[in-house]
Amino acid sequence: MAAALRSRYIQTMRDKFNFSFEYDRTGQRRRRFRAIPVRTLLPNLITLLALCAGLTAIRLAAEGRFEWAVGFVVAAAALDGIDGRLARLLKGTSKFGAELDSLADFVSFGVTPALILYMWDLHVLKSAGWIAALVFAICAGLRLARFNVMLEEKRPAWASNFFTGMPAPAGAITVMLPIYVQFLGLSWLAIPSVLVFLYTLLIAGLMVSRLPVYSGKKVGTRVPPDKVLWLMVAVVAFFALLISYPWEVLTIGTVLFLGSLPVGWLSYQEHLRKDAEAAASAGHGGPHAEHEPPALPESTLQDRSEERPTRLN
Repeated sequence: MAAALRSRYIQTMRDKFNFSFEYDRTGQRRRRFRAIPVRTLLPNLITLLALCAGLTAIRLAAEGRFEWAVGFVVAAAALDGIDGRLARLLKGTSKFGAELDSLADFVSFGVTPALILYMWDLHVLKSAGWIAALVFAICAGLRLARFNVMLEEKRPAWASNFFTGMPAPAGAITVMLPIYVQFLGLSWLAIPSVLVFLYTLLIAGLMVSRLPVYSGKKVGTRVPPDKVLWLMVAVVAFFALLISYPWEVLTIGTVLFLGSLPVGWLSYQEHLRKDAEAAASAGHGGPHAEHEPPALPESTLQDRSEERPTRLN
């Protein structure tokens, strides 16, 4: 009697709420979801830490502690550079992680730098300064959205070495150059608010532009055995300099990055020229070549199935 009542109750609940229970031969309900491996959670946890750093930077800027605010944005950029590489290394990439990464990037590298600049100096220009902050944040969002869409495109293998437009993390670090200059303590390097306004709009434009920017994704994937120790020493020395002389290191690094943009563009154009020559030579390889459009060999197509959006990545 009790078994019949239980069966009728289950059937009623299934019909009413559209539940779909599955039972094995022993009558036990099967587990509908598999356990999630820890390796897939680690990259997402690092992404959340980067998001927390970006949000904390906003609070510090509101309290007037701009040195710490800039430091937390730099920390968010460092974490953003780790999570994508860690996800690919652990084979823990996922669509959820990609979407979470983009949302965290928009907050940490779009909204946060814009608010820091506005509270630091752009508020002097009132509405004009707020417009510059809005434009920067919007351009960061547009750049991230375009990056996610471009993941579905097939491009030559060498194109993986280039971003289209300045990456959001790089834009966040670069746009705060006037703050670094002020904290250098050199009075003659004081930057007027109007120049900060124009510089913010310039960096925002570079993020949504079609300018090819060297990504450096292939750097660090393989290290020769005889250079491992030197690499470790260089990394330790860099972080020691960053902690001891943060404003000098950030200023020099930003200037060098801006100076590398023309070099990246020239390298990209050289790759395009070589592809055009290869396609032209392949187009004259047969009697019917004039009726067939030239195509790149399959070996040059990039396999992007395991890529995860990187921050500042």
